[in-house]
Amino acid sequence: MPEPPAKLREQALNLLASGKAASRADLVEILEVAPSTVSSVVRRLLEEGTILEEGVGASTGGRRPRILRLREDGGVFAVAELGARHARVGLCSPSGELQAAEEFAVDIGAGPGAIFDEITAAFDRVRAAHAPGRRLLAVGMALPGPVDFPHGRLIGPARMPGWSGYDVQSDLRDRFEVTAVVDNDAKAAAIGEYVTRRETGDMIYVKAGTGIGGCLVSRAEIYRGGRGLSGDVTHVRVADSGERECSCGSRGCLETVASGAALARELAGRGLPVASTRDVIAATVNADPAVVTLVRQAGRLLGVALSGLVNFLNPDSVVIGGALSSLDVYVAAVKGMLYERCLPPLTQSLSIEASVAGPDAALIGLGHLLRESADLRLPAGHGPPAGPRPSPGLRPSTSLRPSNDGSSS
Repeated sequence: MPEPPAKLREQALNLLASGKAASRADLVEILEVAPSTVSSVVRRLLEEGTILEEGVGASTGGRRPRILRLREDGGVFAVAELGARHARVGLCSPSGELQAAEEFAVDIGAGPGAIFDEITAAFDRVRAAHAPGRRLLAVGMALPGPVDFPHGRLIGPARMPGWSGYDVQSDLRDRFEVTAVVDNDAKAAAIGEYVTRRETGDMIYVKAGTGIGGCLVSRAEIYRGGRGLSGDVTHVRVADSGERECSCGSRGCLETVASGAALARELAGRGLPVASTRDVIAATVNADPAVVTLVRQAGRLLGVALSGLVNFLNPDSVVIGGALSSLDVYVAAVKGMLYERCLPPLTQSLSIEASVAGPDAALIGLGHLLRESADLRLPAGHGPPAGPRPSPGLRPSTSLRPSNDGSSS
C-alpha cells in the first residue's frame, strides 16, 4: 500500500490528538478531502499501531461511526535540551504532547561522552517514574550551537569546546537504537513556541539565556538558510559593546553584553556574588539597583540588534524566550528599543512579548519534530533506521503550517 501524503497524515494525527476529530467522517469534513483518501490514511495509521479503533459514536442519520483515538500507551519520545550549565529532559507522547520534564546541572565543557552518559541516566530515571514499561520510540536533542540539520552534526560551536564536528545524531541513534533528531536549541524552542501559540503570522524568536540564539518562522516554516545555520544573532556586532572579546574570537558581539553569561561576568567583576544566569535572575527579582540597571541595558542592546531585523523582515511578532525572558525589565527594555528604533508602520501591529511556552519550549518543539520524522512502525528489538524519515518540512525548513482546523501540522 502506498504511503499517505505526509502532511495529510500529520493533519489527521493533530485532529485526533486535539479531540477535534474522532471518526473518519470528522476527518473528511474538516480536512475537506475524499472519504477514500481519509480511509487510506486511517488504514495506514491503524496498521502502524499509531491509532486505535474502538467503540461507536452517535448516528447522524446513517451508520454509527467507529471512534478513532491515538494509541498513547504505545510508547514515548525522549527529548532533551542541553545548555551550557543545565540539561532539561522530558517525555512526549506519540502525539507530541510533553508529559514530564526535569532539569539538572551539567557542565557542557565535560564533552559529549560524559554529557550523554548523564542524559542517558536521566532518560532512564524519567521513564521509570512516568512511563514504566512503555517503549522508547525516538530520541530528540536540542543543542546550544550551530547544527547541520537534519544530519545532526555540530558545526563550530563557540561555547562548546570539544564538540565541533561531533555527530550527535549517530551517537544518540547508536545508544538508544531508535530514530534520533538533533536541532539547534533556539530553532527547537521556536517550533515549541509556535505550536503552543498556534500562530499563523511571521515570528522572530530569540532565546536569551546564558547565550543568545534566534530563529525566524515565516509562512509557518522554520527558516534554516543554505546550510541550516541561520539565526546566529549572538555574534552580531553592536555599538556600546566596549569591544569585549567574544567566545567566537571576535570582539563586540551581542553575546558579550546582552547574554546571561555577560551579565554574570560583569556583575562578578563589580564584586557582586553572581556566578550564573540563575544568580542574575535572582538578584534582579530582589531588585538590586545595580543589577536591574545592567539588565535593562542588556535588554536595550538586544533591542538594538533586533531592530534591523524587524525593519528588514516586518514580522507579526517578536518573542523573547530563554531564562532572561522571565525578567520583565529585560523584555520591557527590548520592547522599548524596538519601538524607538523601528519604523512606526512596522510596530503599529507588532506583538513583542515573553515566551508562553517557557522553559519547555525546546522540548515541545522536539516532540513536534519527532512526531513528523520518527518511524513509529519500528518494532521493539529491531535496529534503527538510517535517520529521520524524510518529511516535506525537514529540508530545508520545518513545516509548522496549521491544518484546516487551525492546529499545527
